[in-house]
Amino acid sequence: MPAHVAESDSTPDPTSTTGTTDPLAHERAHLAASRAALRGMREDVQALDIRDVTANWVNAAVLQSQIDDRIKALADLSHTPLFFGRLDYLHAVGGELAEGADGERFYIGRRHVHDAAGDPMVIDWRAPVSQPYYQASRTSPQDVGLRRRFGYTGGELTAYEDEHLTDPAEAEHTSRLLQAEIERPRVGPMRDIVATIQPEQDEIVRSGLGGTVCVQGGPGTGKTAVGLHRVAYLLYAHRERLARTGTLVIGPNRSFLHYIEQVLPALGELEVKQATVDDLVRTGVEVRGEDEAATAVVKGDARMAEVLRRAVRSHVTAPVEPVVVVRGSRRWRVPAYEIQEMVDELLARDMRYGAAHEALPQRIAHAVLVRMEEAGEAPDDRVQNAVARNPAVKAAVKAIWPAVDPAKVVLRLLSDAEFLAAHAGGLLSEEEQKRLLWAKPARSVKSAKWSAADAVLIDEAGDLVARTHSLGHVVLDEAQDLSPMQYRAVGRRCSTGSATVLGDLAQGTTPWSTESWGEALFHLGKADAVVEELTAGFRVPREVIAYASRLLPAISPGLAAVESVRESPGSLAVREVPGGAAELDAAVVAACEESLHNEGSIGLIAADARIPALGAALTAAGHAYLSPGEETTAESRLTLVPASLAKGLEYDYVVLDEPGAVVDGEPDERTGLRRLYVALTRAVSGLAVLHAAPLPEVLVQA
Repeated sequence: MPAHVAESDSTPDPTSTTGTTDPLAHERAHLAASRAALRGMREDVQALDIRDVTANWVNAAVLQSQIDDRIKALADLSHTPLFFGRLDYLHAVGGELAEGADGERFYIGRRHVHDAAGDPMVIDWRAPVSQPYYQASRTSPQDVGLRRRFGYTGGELTAYEDEHLTDPAEAEHTSRLLQAEIERPRVGPMRDIVATIQPEQDEIVRSGLGGTVCVQGGPGTGKTAVGLHRVAYLLYAHRERLARTGTLVIGPNRSFLHYIEQVLPALGELEVKQATVDDLVRTGVEVRGEDEAATAVVKGDARMAEVLRRAVRSHVTAPVEPVVVVRGSRRWRVPAYEIQEMVDELLARDMRYGAAHEALPQRIAHAVLVRMEEAGEAPDDRVQNAVARNPAVKAAVKAIWPAVDPAKVVLRLLSDAEFLAAHAGGLLSEEEQKRLLWAKPARSVKSAKWSAADAVLIDEAGDLVARTHSLGHVVLDEAQDLSPMQYRAVGRRCSTGSATVLGDLAQGTTPWSTESWGEALFHLGKADAVVEELTAGFRVPREVIAYASRLLPAISPGLAAVESVRESPGSLAVREVPGGAAELDAAVVAACEESLHNEGSIGLIAADARIPALGAALTAAGHAYLSPGEETTAESRLTLVPASLAKGLEYDYVVLDEPGAVVDGEPDERTGLRRLYVALTRAVSGLAVLHAAPLPEVLVQA
């Protein structure tokens, strides 16, 4: 059979059961039958009558919500192929899944579909029987005789392509359908890559729930998609457990989260929440301030965790007098030294401050009950609880182990030089302490102009007082940009679960970005995580990635450059524009107009300070433009992107304005060059670099 069969081909399909000799017609018939079966599955759920199976309105509301979610999950997306591949096994596949299958043939798709009799029409890509679709090869066919890939245009099946993995006479070839799917223009938000997952990506996607995986991947290697597909796989393989414990995707900013938000719903997963790190920690204070870079670096340093620990525990004081509990005509006395022993024991156990605050009155009450029993009384638990609530006990606990407000602790550290020095001694230098102190101390928690870094400190203090709820699995994307304290904040959210950590050390664009994954994983609390590296690029053209990789020796020495599998001659243009800002603006607008002649999305990336001028130039030229994360359409395909928000986004064609300004817009050269590296690697078809000022030396010298 030919490697590629077009719509007009009528080569017979010997396995056809539809009576047609046209294999493409046979596959289209199966697609139509599968869509009808999916509609039937959805209609069955919609027809459910829950009136006789719910005991009360609460149960009815919960069950109806579950039914509504199921209906949404069974939606047939007309422009999303229901299946994208087929596996023909050589022998019978064991297990319940294979029963009733058409000659051990399986159609692989985004979700499971069965007919009215319960027989599978489409197999979920996450099922074990689907794995050879991604992993089988000529050297390891995994009992697969035929692997068929399907090509679609606007949701219609238009082509297919076969690999006979056990036929020595068939020459090995590169899949043109696979390449076309990878290179398909990017219009709209990020898509799933379920049809194009590569073997090395599949290994990461299907890694177990028990361990944490860290994926180092350069631009275009698919690390974000791998992380999202791993969530989908884990929800398939461990649905009940993760339904109880929860999952969360953490991204660098709202624009990025909006860009990726449709990937999981397209795979039928509707319950995964998304957030930024700032969202996680801004639970009790309003962030209205901003730190200088040097101050933010100190606040994000892991040493601040010990400073906060000391500050919180400093509220514990030694008892100075006994506790006397009066019950009826009897007085029960617990001496100060005995209470001190209780305090020392609680401190030694390193319990959370709030838990110890709750435990101390019970310890004192227990001491009173011992004395009661020695006197011949027979108190029970109700008596102990009553003693713990006795005014004398409550007054003693308030004096010895008072309740603590985490925000007030941080407020005092940043406002009171003596308090800070008492708890930062031996940890922070005097210069570092000066950087932390507010020039004008706030009077209260509400009036303080908290920064994002302050909110992380409050979150840390809050966890010292009361344990943070842990989820079952967390995906952390663009992880290289987090500070040690931010890693700790994320780590608290998966302390009893696992994580998928995604990032690229070369794209660290904060002054506190991590230098090694080992260090980052230690602060995350996942030091035993497995680190995987993706080095094959599938999206960024070879010319573009080679040009951007000139920066690697300066921004991340020793990191391997991405080897792009895409050859696209002419995909890179670097143009010097004579004149000043006006001439550059005009040239940039012209470059955008030139790019708009191509199919797909266009991103104009520039230093943040250049955005107003370029926006005005585009408007004057009659070009409407989108903001980062907004969905592109056939009518509106141009997005104006500040360099600070470019990370994680992709565009078919990118026009990059003034690289030197991108570098100069950051607090230091290394961060600026890393920001430039990000901007240079957002294009998946073509990149035009325009500059009036000299290019950064590292690009010229290379």
